[in-house]
Amino acid sequence: MASDKKIAQKPVRPKARLPRGFRDRFGPEIAAERRLIEIIRGVYESYGFEPLQTPTFEYTDALGKFLPDVDRPNEGVFSLKDDDEQWMSLRYDLTAPLARYVAENFQNLPKPFRRYQTGLVYRNEKPGPGRFREFTQFDADTVGSNSPAADAELLMMVCDALEALGLKRGEYIVKINSRGILDGVLDAVGLPVEERERRGIVMRAIDKLDRLGVSGVRALLGEGRKDESGDYTKGANLSEDAAAKILRFLEIGAVGDDFQTVLRDIVGDNAKAAAAVDQLASIVTLCRENGYSAEQIAPDTSIIRGLDYYTGPVFEAQLTFPVTNEQGETVVFGSVAGGGRYDDLVARFTGQQVPATGISIGVSRLLAALTARGLTADVAPLVIVLGMGDTVSSFRIAKELRAAGVRAEAYVGTKKIPDQLKYADKRGAALVVMEGDDERAAGNVTIKDLKLGAELAKQVESRAEYLGARNAQVTIARADLVSEVKKILEQN
Repeated sequence: MASDKKIAQKPVRPKARLPRGFRDRFGPEIAAERRLIEIIRGVYESYGFEPLQTPTFEYTDALGKFLPDVDRPNEGVFSLKDDDEQWMSLRYDLTAPLARYVAENFQNLPKPFRRYQTGLVYRNEKPGPGRFREFTQFDADTVGSNSPAADAELLMMVCDALEALGLKRGEYIVKINSRGILDGVLDAVGLPVEERERRGIVMRAIDKLDRLGVSGVRALLGEGRKDESGDYTKGANLSEDAAAKILRFLEIGAVGDDFQTVLRDIVGDNAKAAAAVDQLASIVTLCRENGYSAEQIAPDTSIIRGLDYYTGPVFEAQLTFPVTNEQGETVVFGSVAGGGRYDDLVARFTGQQVPATGISIGVSRLLAALTARGLTADVAPLVIVLGMGDTVSSFRIAKELRAAGVRAEAYVGTKKIPDQLKYADKRGAALVVMEGDDERAAGNVTIKDLKLGAELAKQVESRAEYLGARNAQVTIARADLVSEVKKILEQN
């Protein structure tokens, strides 16, 4: 006989996990990033740039990633359809949304239009060590000026920002090249501008020179390359001779302030490339005359940038000091910012060419470099006021400390004092403040120096020695709380 009782079903619980290429961040890292952004913001605003914020989602065609002949676009972007059956994508940079904004508001904007923007961007690309699908960029752009002065200003401004963050001359360099010069080289090897797709493959291959080396780039200029995981990237199918000429151009690398002579010899009688050399010279001259030396800003033929929309000068800020990577190897950190001129991007919307130039700082990557260099300031020390039976009093103490500029938290968890002290340890608190009934009646409070207590516990060998050392716990008059807390924090 079948039972009428229903069998209890186990609840279906989702597994707590992150999508590949994404990560959680917490506490000190976020605080350090916020300070970094504020320093850069201060420099950019001092130059007269103003903030702009655009949505995280844009229509896919506005981003320049057109739908392929499949059910959803998958060309480096994350996409979905809205309720009007239109494709939308998460922005993959902050430049394409800027072009849409300028096209939409062109008549009302000052020309040139100067803005900065910081925010998360998304790349639907294969994640790897240090390569995430979500990361923060900080951009500055000038739209509406074709003057080399607009490019030069960005280079000088990013130098000022890097130095404001604590980097010294010689620890960074901003390298500059021009797509116009490379166009002349590609024309010379038989790859005309009409072959847009193959040119794009060449640009992206060259942009990976520092990561893949000459052999990896040579493979991508030829038939293609299979990486360590077995994934295959289609190449540009250039002849060996054409690939060799491009690589020779890249391997020239850094050129001195006589670069006009060197580069004019390379481009020969190609008028467009010669004009690009002269434009580059104007930018470098303006930087030099404003006190920015070759140690800070220098021409380099290996700088190309991988995005297809660049049309003229391109630049890249690189850090030159060695750091230790996750494998314990000593490496040079490399690129932390890049950009260039993109005079055709707004014309996609309006049909009217609007000159533009911009630079983008990879905030997460720069933060990692500054952390490795010891240039990120510690978060202000935390004082925790324990809950000793009078919540009103503990909140009042915390408020008083905050009013005096001390980072303070009133504990709101369990009433057990050992648990409260464990919590303070896990939070990395510098001090705890305790006001029990007896102390309150006597008009006192007790301050426990957790940092000193931990140090003493490591250093002394006996309890007598511990008690004879600088006291890690003091009871003082309640009226002296703020001054005593500040004095102890200064000693630490």
